Amino acid sequence: MCGRFALDAKTDDLIAAFVADGGDFAEWKPNWNIRPTDTVPIVVESTKSELRRLVAPARWTLVPTWSQELILKYPTFNARSETVTEKASFKGSVGAKRAIIPASGYFEWHTEGKVKTPHYLHPADGYLGFAALYSWWRAQSADGSAGEWVLTTTMLTMDSVPELASIHDRNPVMLPREWWDDWLSPELTGDQSFVEAAVAASAAVAGSLHHHEVAPVRDNGPQLILPADSPARY
Repeated sequence: MCGRFALDAKTDDLIAAFVADGGDFAEWKPNWNIRPTDTVPIVVESTKSELRRLVAPARWTLVPTWSQELILKYPTFNARSETVTEKASFKGSVGAKRAIIPASGYFEWHTEGKVKTPHYLHPADGYLGFAALYSWWRAQSADGSAGEWVLTTTMLTMDSVPELASIHDRNPVMLPREWWDDWLSPELTGDQSFVEAAVAASAAVAGSLHHHEVAPVRDNGPQLILPADSPARY
């Protein structure tokens, strides 16, 4: 699973890195402690008028359109790739509502007995592109009036690759660059075999990550991703 990640980029950097046309998230600021329900940048391809790739703000916890409440009784910030087309919350998005969540890296906790040790996992350079889904949700009041639309998202997870299995038994699906176009394209209909192909392609990315132990992940700031014994933390 992945319940915490970092993104130290600015909006303009993300637009350039993901070859997007623009977006409406100019106020995004680097964040080294992103949690479920936080608003995060996602990369999507919009077909509202013409096909455009955008960086948009989304709530990191997917809420299906049919839900009556924004706050669900179960967590949906991660979606298991193995069963994503079977789950009511996610299956409606697999077909054409796919996104990428950019990240500089993510945190995972190795558990041994009652001791949980945080690690930071990251690429040698550049950004990670987590395979994600999105959904639009809108509140309906008792009198029938509708509220504002809220864009929500989830990231897919998979069985951990051997290189990361000593830290955790799951890791995010991290798409290689050559998969970004197909994953985002609403013109390609997604199904379980399409998801499985993306998972297989992501194994090499996951296996290439660097990782190190970090201090307890509290507050915010670039010090969170430094090695636990780094003098620069203090």
